Amino acid sequence: MDGGVDQTKTKRSGGERKEKKEKAAAPPTKSAKGRKKETGLGLTNTKDGNFGEWYSEVVTNGEMIEYYEISGCYILRPWTMAIWETMQNFFDPEIKKMNIKTCYFPLFVSNTVLQKEKDHIEGFAPEVAWVTRSGSSDLEVPIAIRPTSETVMYPYFSKWIRGHRDLPLRLNQWCNVVRWEFSNPTPFIRSREFLWQEGHTAFATKEEADTEVLEILELYRRLYEEYLAVPVVKGKKSELEKFAGGLYTTSVEAFIPNTGRGVQGATSHCLGQNFAKMFEINFEDEKGEKAMVWQNSWAYSTRTIGVMVMVHGDDKGLVLPPKISAVQVIVIHVPFKDADVKEIMNACSATVKALCDLGIRAEADLRENYSPGWKYSHWEMKGVPLRIEIGPKDLANNQVRAVRRDNGSKVDLPMADLGEKVKGMLDDIQQSMFDVAKEKRDACIQVTKTWDEFIEALGQKKLILAPWCDEEEVEKDVKAKTKGEVGAAKTLCSPFDQPELPEGTLCFASGKPAKKWTYWGRSY
Repeated sequence: MDGGVDQTKTKRSGGERKEKKEKAAAPPTKSAKGRKKETGLGLTNTKDGNFGEWYSEVVTNGEMIEYYEISGCYILRPWTMAIWETMQNFFDPEIKKMNIKTCYFPLFVSNTVLQKEKDHIEGFAPEVAWVTRSGSSDLEVPIAIRPTSETVMYPYFSKWIRGHRDLPLRLNQWCNVVRWEFSNPTPFIRSREFLWQEGHTAFATKEEADTEVLEILELYRRLYEEYLAVPVVKGKKSELEKFAGGLYTTSVEAFIPNTGRGVQGATSHCLGQNFAKMFEINFEDEKGEKAMVWQNSWAYSTRTIGVMVMVHGDDKGLVLPPKISAVQVIVIHVPFKDADVKEIMNACSATVKALCDLGIRAEADLRENYSPGWKYSHWEMKGVPLRIEIGPKDLANNQVRAVRRDNGSKVDLPMADLGEKVKGMLDDIQQSMFDVAKEKRDACIQVTKTWDEFIEALGQKKLILAPWCDEEEVEKDVKAKTKGEVGAAKTLCSPFDQPELPEGTLCFASGKPAKKWTYWGRSY
């Protein structure tokens, strides 16, 4: 932020304080004379009014991303990377407990290997980026940049796996991938390059592979619900929507009430033996007989962060769950008239130290060239879960004012045992954010049993749960009939937690006997 700006201090008398927020505007811009001009904070779009523009403003004004000169590519700023690291610090130790090892494979893959698994690469073909030149010279053979790493890794699985004692082989890498060909890029949700983890494992039996698929999926549920405070549904993808070349795909599915769209949050695939056949990943079993391995792959990406922003953000900006926020508590001094500013600042610093000593991520904003009101807006924009204000009255009463970001509630807390009280508030904020998000999501779920009900619910941006005959042609027909400017409806997943399906229930789309309940809707 620009320094040396003269602003009026926010004044406070007794228990009252002036909290006027500066008018919404763009970040500081240069005037004609070349000096930076102070502008206010805030959003020019609302979440309900123009969701797309609101989202773009939130992720940029909240200092999560910066737009890059190449379309669909984004700079991930420290505020974002802190969230990514926190998720990594949860997930990586959990998979290490499962004896999954960290590795790293090259970014590049040859066309020969890429084309080896036809069904798989067909799903990615339009998105593959190619390196065709080196300096001023054309390459004799173009090299692809990985859109995912099955074809990069599995030739080496074939080399490393010889006998049953080499199994299971369980690897994970934290890396980036590139998927180039698409329209309407959206930060985090749909970008040309993104960060992710990708696990690739091989087993002697299908039972082992099936077990791991669900263990990993449960970690993804925990990541969303326990850390990002976003409710998800665990389920299985349809044959049409499963991972190309795989046996079956499971996923955790989120939902954005404001847009009425589902989001595939993370996926855990059982690849079966298809890749083993193509890449000759064979082993000698305990009986001395030749067998093929069973494989899985699973991943979550920086898309998780976009889902969190969409679910929790409001018209003031980001709202971050305490578990993943880089700063959990921001402490702001509130000067008044001839009060001893240094004493107030010292109290702020002491408060930060006390909180940090308890493992709470706290910082003080002691800048004097910005008013407290401006700083309130700034840290609200960045989504910090809890704000602590300290002024002369607070010092006199040996207390602080605590303000929650999620619901705006305010409470005066005594300095004594402040750390434990703040810990309790942060835990309550985390749980409350999840509960509120789940309540909003659940209010959007609409059970439909006929085509007319389905179309009506789709028009109302609902997450639709409908009985389905589980036939691919019927799903294709639903997609074709609902295709429009805002996209077609499709299956999101068939939940593992299946409601009762009474005998004689018919498919909402075909009128044939229904086999399962499935979530449908438009999606990102």
